[in-house]
Amino acid sequence: MSDDPRRIPVIIGVGQVNDRPEDPLQGLDSLGLMVEALRRADADAGGGWLARLGSIAIVDQISFPGLTDLADKAAEALGAAPAHRKVTAGPMGDGPVTLLAEAANLIGAGEVEVAAVTGGEALRTAARRAAAQGAGDANASRASSERRSKGMLRARYGLTAPVDVYPLYENGCRAAWGQTLAEGQAESAEIWSLMSKVAAENPDAWLRKPLEPADILSPEGGNRPIAFPYSKLMVANGSVNQGAGFIVASLAAAREAGIPDDRLVHIGLSARAQEDADVLRRDRYDRTATIEVSIRKTLEKNKVSARDLDAVELYSCFPCVPKMARRVLGWPADKPATVYGGLTFGGGPIGNVMSHAIAAMVGRIRDGAKLGLVFANGGHATYSCTVVLGRERIPGAVFPASFDHQADADAIREEVPELVEDYAGPATVETYTVFYGRDGAPRNGVIVARTQDGRRTVATVPAGDAAAIAWLTDGAEEPVGAAGEIVPGTEPAPDGGAPLQVWKRAG
Repeated sequence: MSDDPRRIPVIIGVGQVNDRPEDPLQGLDSLGLMVEALRRADADAGGGWLARLGSIAIVDQISFPGLTDLADKAAEALGAAPAHRKVTAGPMGDGPVTLLAEAANLIGAGEVEVAAVTGGEALRTAARRAAAQGAGDANASRASSERRSKGMLRARYGLTAPVDVYPLYENGCRAAWGQTLAEGQAESAEIWSLMSKVAAENPDAWLRKPLEPADILSPEGGNRPIAFPYSKLMVANGSVNQGAGFIVASLAAAREAGIPDDRLVHIGLSARAQEDADVLRRDRYDRTATIEVSIRKTLEKNKVSARDLDAVELYSCFPCVPKMARRVLGWPADKPATVYGGLTFGGGPIGNVMSHAIAAMVGRIRDGAKLGLVFANGGHATYSCTVVLGRERIPGAVFPASFDHQADADAIREEVPELVEDYAGPATVETYTVFYGRDGAPRNGVIVARTQDGRRTVATVPAGDAAAIAWLTDGAEEPVGAAGEIVPGTEPAPDGGAPLQVWKRAG
């Protein structure tokens, strides 16, 4: 372990912003949230750090598509002139943790002394401005997802936005774990209830009302179904105006500035990997090699286990993600999986959520926790990056260090089945979901199926097939693994293409 304090990275300041303007025209845009978050992080670190920035890294945003050159504009607004400037390729949920790992490497390599990471989304303000002006798509997140998935088979069946896709993992995992629908929902409700209670105690959370598991499961109070088996209280809340950022410096610079050691948070080693961008080209839907490798390699590299951790932040866009993560980690369902409040209650500002989580974990460690783990997820369970943070220096954490573990993930990933667009004949359910309208009525179901020779295909279940919709959703039988038939249909595709294939239940 190198003892040169000029090469040891520590987090010295964090800042978070919740912007709730009465008049949307008076609200901050995404760039304004980023800049304000870093100003608060600078104040948290004692001030004077922004002019010293050698690096500024930005998590990209979608709220205001016209905002470009974010790193340059943020640096100018902050009065900084960093040599290193970066904006992520998109608003990926692993962005803040990946950028933290990169900042640690820059300091460990001696390339910079001070680095900043920030991001922000003003989705609520953008939507209200669009509504007031009668222009634009108020649902920027779904519009962005639809653009990225255009031309893919999954888009023809409505599998575009994250809320459409993650139920495939939820239902696949529940079946593989041998849970009934009621048991799977009870686990989700327990995890989400604990998250709401953490958010209730967090002044930086967006929603601060504690809820019991029964509240999460109840259809009352506007908790309408979204995509089976998820209701509104189980999905990420993107209707927020939130910004967060943090400043990383060398231990030498922090101590020279007089920051007490109990205000410094040490950075451990990270591990990152990713899946194919097309969710229909994954090996299976009851696990991901990416999540497993990211968490396990991070624990291994930092020589820690779940028993050593005082707190965790397990990315929580939808219940299947922290469920998969906690099983890899060995984290019990009856302990909070968040220090921030999760994406439903803490808030879900698209790619920058984990900047808020890092800020909250820094606060927890300053309050006395020794070790915390932050697991980030992005895309459609596509990207994973995990890091350990500590009150004291983490043994073995020497920088720069590679955090690319793609080869490890590829090594344990199973063969991906061939994807066929046109198929008619017998098939079995691999996984599924049902989409609902705002009135709570089912719009249609989607079946991801396996043919008799092991290939993968997709079919729709029309809303008019009430018996099939009920079979998919009532929990009386487990649909995953059930036999049926795929037939040519007349159901129109969402993208206006050829009619969709239709699933027919056997018998």
